[in-house]
Amino acid sequence: MPQYEHDIDEFDEDYKSKTEIKREMHAMQDFAMKLVKLSKAQRAKVPFPEEILEALALADKIKNKPEALRRHVRFMSKVLLETDLTDVNQALDVMANKHQQDTSRHLRLEQLRDDLITQGNDKIEAMLEQYPAMERQKLRQLVRQATKEHNAEKPGKSYRDLFAYIKEHAEE
Repeated sequence: MPQYEHDIDEFDEDYKSKTEIKREMHAMQDFAMKLVKLSKAQRAKVPFPEEILEALALADKIKNKPEALRRHVRFMSKVLLETDLTDVNQALDVMANKHQQDTSRHLRLEQLRDDLITQGNDKIEAMLEQYPAMERQKLRQLVRQATKEHNAEKPGKSYRDLFAYIKEHAEE
């Protein structure tokens, strides 16, 4: 029976193997390279800390020198490990999910159009309160024509015109 029995089966929960540390470092290097590859317009949308902005500026200067860029990306990954990246990740997620946001916005506008057609005057008044830039007469006319097309089960020009009008004024 070992004399130090209490030391044998205890595991340190904070312990990371060398392999885990390397994996994390490689993942951070990939993330740093992803940041380097962002365009200047995309970078402007992300709230980077000052130290990261300086590192990205230097990375832009050495992009055509692969070995220097590789070393710099390793340096950036060490800096990134020490920084809070929640705001950066949120901004990158928003940029990555732009298509999904456009789709949900489009569906919301289609629902507004369909509600205007089915609910009529009450929904028109609510829309005019919500979006005061809309013209009452034009909105009523488009809804009336789109309702006729909808009842005839032939959604056509007015149906699309109503959607375009809603889209134009709902974005303001």
